[in-house]
Amino acid sequence: MSGGAGRKAVRPAVLAAAALGVTLSALGGAGPASAAAHGSAAASRPAAEPPAQAVQPAEATAPVIVARYTFDAASNGATVADDSGHGHTLTSSAGHGGKVRLAERLTGRAADFPARCAGAKCPHAVLQTPDAPELNPGTGPIRYGATVRLTKKETGSGQNIVQKGYSASGSQYKLQIDGAAGRPSCVFADAAVRAIHVALSDVSVSDGAWHRLECRRAGTSLTLLVDDAVHGTTTLPAELSVVNTVPLSIGGKGNGRDNDQFHGTLDDVWIARG
Repeated sequence: MSGGAGRKAVRPAVLAAAALGVTLSALGGAGPASAAAHGSAAASRPAAEPPAQAVQPAEATAPVIVARYTFDAASNGATVADDSGHGHTLTSSAGHGGKVRLAERLTGRAADFPARCAGAKCPHAVLQTPDAPELNPGTGPIRYGATVRLTKKETGSGQNIVQKGYSASGSQYKLQIDGAAGRPSCVFADAAVRAIHVALSDVSVSDGAWHRLECRRAGTSLTLLVDDAVHGTTTLPAELSVVNTVPLSIGGKGNGRDNDQFHGTLDDVWIARG
């Protein structure tokens, strides 16, 4: 083939490549024209190496509230509607004359649980809703909490605020205020790992004032917040999974004599997934 014929055959391809290079350059890409401009350095780049690209930050997914109880619309302590709209209505379960009473606050109502008692047949009461899949986080992230008021004279061992499941059998997550010091804690456990993991607060909340408590599980981290500040942490096994058929219980672990009764006042109880 003559030189003239070769030039005629190649020219359309050169023009097309040049046009493509202009288009990609205008969009910020590294097209053929920009590669030619960089000379042998660009040309010698291995074919398997992809061009450098800016890494876009992943969008954080906001936790989704799956249960919330403000007690504001309740007319009595027997049933409490789920203000999240997910239908997890609470029903009172009590014994020995125990009741959950409604207490007035400046911003609405709260739930007042039975007072401390030293007798063999002390009044006790909890609020419960049946098991549901969205109340079982498995190994996934979960947050839950409540606003509480507890005085020094109301403290005692084993006062459970929010509880799903049992540590002795199956699996569990809970928020409690345990001991005379009135220090809250977050608890996780399951039957496979066979250990109870506690994030214990370094401050007391048994001063008669209202305090916001929150537990957060994210991966292997369990964090306790008091009034929006971190006051306790612990590490969880990544494989620890909380899935059980036990009702969600507020104010104690169940309807029984040794039910870890909470003796103070609760408001704004909530659970969020994600």
